[in-house]
Order: sequence, then structure tokens, then C-alpha cells
Amino acid sequence: MFRRSVARLASTASPSATMKPAPMALLPPIPLYRRLLRAHRKHLPPDMRILGDEYIKAEFRAHRKVDNPMHLIGFLTEWQLYAQKIEGNSWAGEKIEEGKLQKMSEEQIHQLYELMQAIQHHHKNGGSDSS
Repeated sequence: MFRRSVARLASTASPSATMKPAPMALLPPIPLYRRLLRAHRKHLPPDMRILGDEYIKAEFRAHRKVDNPMHLIGFLTEWQLYAQKIEGNSWAGEKIEEGKLQKMSEEQIHQLYELMQAIQHHHKNGGSDSS
């Protein structure tokens, strides 16, 4: 009897439902902010940590008064995914997905470009803060 019900469940389950990861619970902004700074402290070299911490602080400060729930959920989701990548050391050499790049505004593209330039400038100077 047990085998018949297992076979029935297996035949009625759709492949997408069984292969889909469980949704992650979003952390509230302050605990997520703290988690990000801890992840940087634990997993990044000091020069990258300084740059990353400043970027996180600026982004969270800029989004402090956001009242659009969809925008807030997107913001928190992306930062939480970033934290998971940093904690899992799977961030090095990763490229932005084309779909995410297409959804970015002109301002976001500009910020990304400025971040890339800051990182390149930082590497040219050998990781020192002399400008």
C-alpha cells in the first residue's frame, strides 16, 4: 500500500515543483546590514573589505527611506544573496547575469561602472589608499 501512494505522488509531481529551491526568509534591514559587515570582516582581504564596507554603508543609507515594498524586497533579496555568496566564497570572478544587467537603470549602470573603476584604481595602486 505504501509503494502505491509513493508511486502516485511521484507521477503527479511536476519536475519544476520538485527542483525548485525552498524560498529563503528575508532578513530585516539591520540584521542583514550586520551580517554583511561580518561577512566582509571574515571573508574578504582588508583592502577589499574597506571598499565593500563603504559601499554597503552608502547603499543602505541611500535606501533608508524607501517605502515601496517591491523595491525594498528586491533590495534586501539581492543583498542577502550577496551575503550568501561572500560567506560561501563563491563571489570571486563571478559575472552579472545578462537579465539583471538589462533590468538596471542608467543610474545603477553608472554606479556599477564607478565601482569597477574604484576597484581597478585600487588594484593599480597595489591596494594602498594613496590617490
